Amino acid sequence: MSVLIIKLGATGDVVRTTPLLRRLDGPVSWITAKNNLAMLQGIDRAVRCVSWENRQGVADTEYDLVINLEDDQQTSSFLKELKFKQLFGAHLNGDDQLAYTSDSRDWFDLSLISNYGLEEADRLKLLNRRTYQELIFEGLSLGFSGETYYLTPSRPTGLQGDVAISSTAGPVWPMKKWAYYDELKNELESGGLKVIILSKRPTLLEHLADVQGHRCLVSGDSLPMHLALGSGVRCVSIFTCTSPWEIYEYGLQKKIVSPILERFFYKRGYDRSATTAISVEKVMNAVIAQLSVSRPPDKLSVGQAKRMPYNFPQPC
Repeated sequence: MSVLIIKLGATGDVVRTTPLLRRLDGPVSWITAKNNLAMLQGIDRAVRCVSWENRQGVADTEYDLVINLEDDQQTSSFLKELKFKQLFGAHLNGDDQLAYTSDSRDWFDLSLISNYGLEEADRLKLLNRRTYQELIFEGLSLGFSGETYYLTPSRPTGLQGDVAISSTAGPVWPMKKWAYYDELKNELESGGLKVIILSKRPTLLEHLADVQGHRCLVSGDSLPMHLALGSGVRCVSIFTCTSPWEIYEYGLQKKIVSPILERFFYKRGYDRSATTAISVEKVMNAVIAQLSVSRPPDKLSVGQAKRMPYNFPQPC
């Protein structure tokens, strides 16, 4: 069966869609954002991937199935230029208004184009307990069984340590940025651990290598979180305003969920209360637990034991 996937961004959303490739046996084409091509080119699976700007390059095939996971007018309009037998996802209805197929409703009912309106969509999203993969796989009658991400080989940077911290948050979701990353770094380092706050890299593949060079990643609901989940790196993920239930843990993740998550759920403004509701101690304990699994803990030196109330695993 020939399949076309339309998933442009964000990069983390593209990465968490790659498990579909483990269940689609025939030829697959993928339209994505230009900056995300690096995350699909070079994976251990044949995929014809093109940027949105070069989308005509995949319009030469009649597809058995098109999977459109975007929810905007432009991508749905492009469907009119394609030949296909079946559609899953968003499209334009007879009035050129955004709609979605009935088999994709479990996901799109929670989206910006929900038939129920945005307020009800957010309420349903708060109540939802199925992961993104479960919602998409089940809509496609595949059934999700823990299929893992596909990641392209990284570009080594030499950056290594015990704990990587990704403290950034984009302008769309400023409340994703937990307030105490610096304090966490200081506490971990005082226990003898090597802690790196990740910085922006010229390429996604270098960013991937930075995540892979550590035993544990601490971040919000972000791209680095997905890179860790796809790389077998344990992670502590802080949820302040987005859904923790949509993320499949792969046996690697400890989720720290804000006690006031509902108050700020999918709000795009900024309120410091959202970023300070989770304590340093709670995140610290989760990191120590993750490090203890990634490497059996050794006893602290007498000096470390006096300085810290935590049982730190031996640093790298």
